[in-house]
Amino acid sequence: MKKKIGVVLSGCGVYDGSEIHEAVFTLLAIDRNGGEAICMAPDIELSEVNHITGQPSGAKRSVLAESARIARGRIRNIAEVQAGELDAIIFPGGYGAAKNLCNFAEKGAEASIQPEVARLLRDMAKAKKPICAICIAPALIAATLGKEYAPQVTIGTDAGTAAAIGQTGSVHVECPVTEFVVDKERRIVSTPAYMLAERISEAAEGIEKAVKATLEMA
Repeated sequence: MKKKIGVVLSGCGVYDGSEIHEAVFTLLAIDRNGGEAICMAPDIELSEVNHITGQPSGAKRSVLAESARIARGRIRNIAEVQAGELDAIIFPGGYGAAKNLCNFAEKGAEASIQPEVARLLRDMAKAKKPICAICIAPALIAATLGKEYAPQVTIGTDAGTAAAIGQTGSVHVECPVTEFVVDKERRIVSTPAYMLAERISEAAEGIEKAVKATLEMA
């Protein structure tokens, strides 16, 4: 039976949702390594950003509906997903991970977490099921689990973000773009992806390795 791997999306597009390359590489790596992706997202609004100018458009969009674009319509409301259904869970990056799944982009170490995301993430940690976070998403893991679990994670080498992660009670470990960090005790995998990547192939290599390691623990 295929391992069921939750993929938590946060919209569609690097500036206001999931980073599309990272999300697609994640789905591809899950399939290549014999898993079955279960895509999900919270049913909340996001503030749209124009991906040409990088500026807010003023429009509001549905995180769930936008995420469905990446999932080709096969997506669930995260509120309806239980940890018992999953063997592991993965969070692609993109600003949506730090703006929609939590508000780390605004609040840093004092970030609040979207309630259903926090519930599922904490339930996965309590059940000691593997958690993987990509790009900026390790900041979400740190903000959610830092005080209780003090996980080791990476976002690459960015000093400011690393410092904020440290303030949550988590431990930041520097890591090159094509590699990944494993917190074996807490069963958490993370990789920098576009926090460092200058080429699409660099992001793909690190994500493939991180997803494979995650499935091996599941």
